Amino acid sequence: MQRNGLQEKNYCKFDDQRVQLFTSSLYLAALVSSFFASKVCTKYGRKQTMLVASGFYLIGVALNAAANSLIMLIVGRILLGFGVGFGNEAVPVFLSEIAPLNYRGAVNILFQLFPAGVPAFMLFLGSFVIPDTPTSLIERGQLQNGRSILQKIRRTEEIENEYNQIVHASELAHQVKNPFKKLAQPSSRPPLVIGMLMQVFQQFTGINAIMFYAPVLFQTVGFKNDASLLSSVIIGLVNVFSTLVSIKTVDKFGRRALLLQACCQMFITQTIIGITLLSDLKTTGSLGHVEAIVVVLLVCLFVMSFAWSWGPLGWLIPSETFPLETRTTGFAFAVSSNMFFTFVIAQAFLSMMCHMRATIFFFFSAWILVMGLFVVFFLPETKNVAIDDMNERVWKQHWFWKKYMDSDHDENGQKVPNQIHP
Repeated sequence: MQRNGLQEKNYCKFDDQRVQLFTSSLYLAALVSSFFASKVCTKYGRKQTMLVASGFYLIGVALNAAANSLIMLIVGRILLGFGVGFGNEAVPVFLSEIAPLNYRGAVNILFQLFPAGVPAFMLFLGSFVIPDTPTSLIERGQLQNGRSILQKIRRTEEIENEYNQIVHASELAHQVKNPFKKLAQPSSRPPLVIGMLMQVFQQFTGINAIMFYAPVLFQTVGFKNDASLLSSVIIGLVNVFSTLVSIKTVDKFGRRALLLQACCQMFITQTIIGITLLSDLKTTGSLGHVEAIVVVLLVCLFVMSFAWSWGPLGWLIPSETFPLETRTTGFAFAVSSNMFFTFVIAQAFLSMMCHMRATIFFFFSAWILVMGLFVVFFLPETKNVAIDDMNERVWKQHWFWKKYMDSDHDENGQKVPNQIHP
C-alpha cells in the first residue's frame, strides 16, 4: 500500500500508545464507575441506575459530537465510560430479574442490541416509564409494590411461589452487612470466578482486536480506504443478525451448546486467517484478490459465532448466577473485569500486531482452545434454572464447585451452614 509516496507497513499502522490510550480510556472510566453503580443499584434500584447511565451516555455523546478541542473529547469519552459502567451494571441484572424463566436468556441478550447514542435516549425516556424489578423493590422493603409489579409482568395472580422465593432471598440479603466480605467466602467462589472469567475470556477471543480496528484489518488485506468503512458496516450487520440468532436459540439449546459451538468455529476461522496472512501477506504489499475475499469471509464467520455466544452470554451468565445478597457487588466485579481486559486489549493490540504480525491470530486461537476446555469442565448449564435456585440446582450438583458450597466460616472461624431457599 502507498501513502504519500511511501510504502505503508501492513502490521505497523498506528503503533502509538497515545492513540491506543485515547481509544481505551473509556474502559478505565467504566471500570471505576461499575463499583459505584453497584451501590446505587442496591440502594436506589435498577431503574434509577439505568437513568443515571443514560444521562452519562447522552452528555458524553453530545460532548464528543460538539468537541472542538482535545479536552472536550477526553471529557466526553470519560462520561461515556461512566455510562458504560452504570449501564452494564444495571441493564443485564434488570433483564434477568424481570424475565420469565423460560425466556431469561433471550430477554437478557436484547441488551446487546442497545449501544450508546439514540438507544441511550430511549433508555433515558424508558427509565421514567418502566417499573423497577420486583426483586429490587422487595429488597428495598416495598413488598406490596413488588408483588403488584410481579403480577403485572407475569400476567397472572398466581405468583406466590416466585414471590416467596424473592422475599426469602431478600431476607438472606439483609443478613449480609458487607457483600465484599461475603464474596470472599468459599460459597461465593463459583459465581464470582465464572462471572469474571467469562468476561476475561470474552475479550481474549480477539473480537475487540477485529471490531475496534476493522478498518485497519480490511485495509491490511488489500481493500482501499473507502472500502474499510463499508467492511465495518458489513461486520456490524453480521453482528446484529447473529445476536438475533442467539436470542432465538439460547433458551432452546442452552448456554453451553452455543459457547462450545462458537469455540470450534472461532478457533477454525482465526487459525485459517493466521495461516493465510502468515504465508501470503508480507510487511508491505497486499494480498491477492481471492485471498483478501477469503479473509473477509472468515472474519465475518468469526464475528457471527462470537455474536451468538461469548458476546451476549458473557453478560447473561454472570447476571443470572449470583444470589441476591451479592448480586450487584459480584456483578460489578464481572463488569470491571470486562472493562479492565478490554482496556488491556485495546491498549496493546496495535503494538502486538506490529510485533507479532500474523501470529497474533494464533495467540487468540490458543485462548479460544482454553475457553472451550473451561466450558467443558467448569461451566454448568443454567438454562431454565431460577436465579434464586442456582445454589441448590447448579453449584451443589457440579462435580467441581460443590466442594465450595458448605465451606463458609464466620469471624470466629466457626462453620456457617449454607442457607437453603424454600
